[in-house]
Amino acid sequence: MTRTMTKLFLALLVFASMLLGVSTFSNAVADDSNGLDFDPSADLSVTWIPEQYPVVGAKADDADGMRKYTEKIVGSDLAFDMVPIPGGKFKMGSPEDEDGRNDDEGPQVEVEVEPFWMMSTEVTWDLYDFWSQKIDIERRAHLKLETTKWDKIGDACARPTAPYSDMTFDMGHDGYPAICMTQYAAKTFCKWLTAKTGRYHRLPMEAEWEYACRAGSDTAYFFGDDVDDLDDYGWYFDSEDSPDGYSKVGEKKPNPWGLYDIHGNVAEWCLDQLIPDYYEELKDGKVAAPFAVPTKLFPRVVRGGSWDDDAEMLRSAVRLGSDANWKMQDPQIPQSIWYHTDALTVGFRVIRPLRVPSAEEALLYEPDPAIMAEYREAQGGKE
Repeated sequence: MTRTMTKLFLALLVFASMLLGVSTFSNAVADDSNGLDFDPSADLSVTWIPEQYPVVGAKADDADGMRKYTEKIVGSDLAFDMVPIPGGKFKMGSPEDEDGRNDDEGPQVEVEVEPFWMMSTEVTWDLYDFWSQKIDIERRAHLKLETTKWDKIGDACARPTAPYSDMTFDMGHDGYPAICMTQYAAKTFCKWLTAKTGRYHRLPMEAEWEYACRAGSDTAYFFGDDVDDLDDYGWYFDSEDSPDGYSKVGEKKPNPWGLYDIHGNVAEWCLDQLIPDYYEELKDGKVAAPFAVPTKLFPRVVRGGSWDDDAEMLRSAVRLGSDANWKMQDPQIPQSIWYHTDALTVGFRVIRPLRVPSAEEALLYEPDPAIMAEYREAQGGKE
C-alpha cells in the first residue's frame, strides 16, 4: 500500500467513525479553578508562572549559563531534553540556485534571533496524552499523590475532550510523535507545560525554527547539500528504512545543536502566518522583527517536512502552511478547535526562551481566549 493510499484509508476511517456518531470533538473543559484567583486558560502565562520546579541545569541568568537539561513533569516519570540554542544572526531562506527552491524561500534576509532552549525531539504521544487525556489528574488520584502548586495550576488549564478513536492510526504510540493537533491545541499544551514546570514554554517562531535547524549551516540541509546523506538524519517518503508512517523520535542522528528529526518524521508547528512574500517585507525593512503575527486561521506555518514528503521538502528553508482541507473529515459545525483530522504528518516541538516575554509579547504567542468563547457560543453553550 502506498503512503498516499494509507493516508486515504485512515481518513476514511475517521469519516466513518464520525458518521456513526462517535464524535467527541467538543469543547475542552478545564477542571474547576481549584481556589485560584486567576484563570490559567484565559490569563497570559507570564502573569501567573509559578516558581520553577527543581530541575538540575535548568536555571540560567544569561546565554553563557545555558546548558542542556532534562525537563521533568511533576508527579510522573515523564522527562525530555531541552538543548540550548545560542542567539545570533543568520540568513533566513535559500539562495536562488538551491535545488528544489520555492519562490517563498526568498529573497534571503539576515535576521537576528534571541537565545532559547528547544526540545530535542518532537512532542511524543506519551507527553501529549498526559495533558490531553488528563492522565496526570487521574494518575495522581489513583496513586493518592499530593497535589502540588504546579499541579493545581495545571489542573485548571484547558484540555481537549477525549478523541473519537485512536489518533495514532496504528502508527505507534509510546515514543512516537503526537499528530493531528491544531496550532491552537499545541499552544494550549504549552500553557499547561508552563504550569507544570514553572518555565515559560511556547511554539517557535518560523525564524527561530529555521535558525535552530540550520545550526550554523548555510546549506540545503544542516549536514550539507548532498541529499544522499539524508537517510542518516531524517525520515521521508523514500527513506531506505522508513516504515509506512511516522517513526519513533530520536532514532536518527541529531544536528550539531542536538536536535533530532528536525528534518522529516513529522512537520512542526510554528507561530507564524504563512505569507509568501514575507521575506521581501523583511528585506525592505517594512517589519521590525521576523515574526508574521497571524491575522487569519489559514495558512499557519509548519516546518521540517515529514515522513510523507519527498527529500527536497525537508530542506532547512522549506515553508509549508496549514490548510482547511486538514479538517476535511470533520463534518461538525463548528469544526473542532483541537483536531486536524487529516494532518497525519503534523506535530510540534516546544521552545523555552531565555528571556521571559512581556505581557504584550506573550499576547501574540499564546492561545486567544476568544477562540474558546466563540466555540462555546457556536455550540450553544455545550461543554
